[in-house]
Amino acid sequence: MINKQKTLAALQMMMDMYPNAHGELVHKNAFELLIAVILSAQATDVSVNKVTPALFANFPTPSALAKADEKEIIPYIQSIGLFRNKAKNLQLCSKKLVDTFHGNVPETREELMSLAGVGRKTANVVLGDAFGIPAIAVDTHVERISKRLRICKLTANVLEVEETLMKKIPKNLWIRAHHTMIFFGRYHCTARTPNCQSCPLLDLCQDGKMRMKQHRS
Repeated sequence: MINKQKTLAALQMMMDMYPNAHGELVHKNAFELLIAVILSAQATDVSVNKVTPALFANFPTPSALAKADEKEIIPYIQSIGLFRNKAKNLQLCSKKLVDTFHGNVPETREELMSLAGVGRKTANVVLGDAFGIPAIAVDTHVERISKRLRICKLTANVLEVEETLMKKIPKNLWIRAHHTMIFFGRYHCTARTPNCQSCPLLDLCQDGKMRMKQHRS
């Protein structure tokens, strides 16, 4: 694994490439972000952003969504994968927001994870983007980049990736690092065809060096 110094050097290069990296789920408040992140599981941000305007226009508050029947929610989200399960989670999540949290989105990881459809990654996104509370959400991009650069072990699970990143990156950079790594993974170091040849991180990247070697042979 690369050390903390090299991890920060790699992160700085990614930040130089994507200085304006940000969350791409369109939302106006913490509730809308929470719902959008729940919908984004195994779906693209682009697909979620296509359905949320109509969904939020018809169910603008936790109370409105809590009172809705699953069958009323499904038509708005059926273009997204796992829509039946997600419709159920949206309704249950909203009901708990109303019944337990007075209609407000809670600001702790534990409380967020008590909501239907909310795992650690979703909770971390909401903490960082809605409330500015330092957190690193490990999605497929963050995990892939962390392993390709050997920031963490190749055998690390999602929680271990998160814990390693938290140790090697200063807390004040966690939110920005999360978004930067997502942009780098989404637009440059892609899953199938990473742009190793033109990558400024190639000297730091064990995976990239091996790919380039294989490509030349």
